[in-house]
Amino acid sequence: QVQLVESGGGVVQAGGSLRLSCAASGRAFRLYAMGWFRQAPGKERDFVAAVSWSSGFTYYSDSVKGRFTISSDNAKNTVYLQMDSLEPEDTAVYYCAADTRKTTYYGDSVYDKYGYNTWGQGTQVTVSS
Repeated sequence: QVQLVESGGGVVQAGGSLRLSCAASGRAFRLYAMGWFRQAPGKERDFVAAVSWSSGFTYYSDSVKGRFTISSDNAKNTVYLQMDSLEPEDTAVYYCAADTRKTTYYGDSVYDKYGYNTWGQGTQVTVSS
């Protein structure tokens, strides 16, 4: 069983920055990818960014490309999301996700919430205008 613990959300003005962290813990697990998704009120949970654990390759949604940076510390089983130039449209609950079943290796599953089998509790990010 893998647990994900997120931190770093908060309230920031438009144009500001925030950094989210997510640490994975548990017994006898292997990470294949970790990602971030977000969900605004009344909307679907959308892909934000992901990182392949073995290759370090990164993936971004078009809406955050160039503003957000995902990174990982494999030794600590931790993923980070540096969010710069934040916009009010970035306001949402941000969820960390992990793939421990290799599902994200197939097709475009790395962009799909169904490619991940473990989720964090979510952290609120609010960007004021």
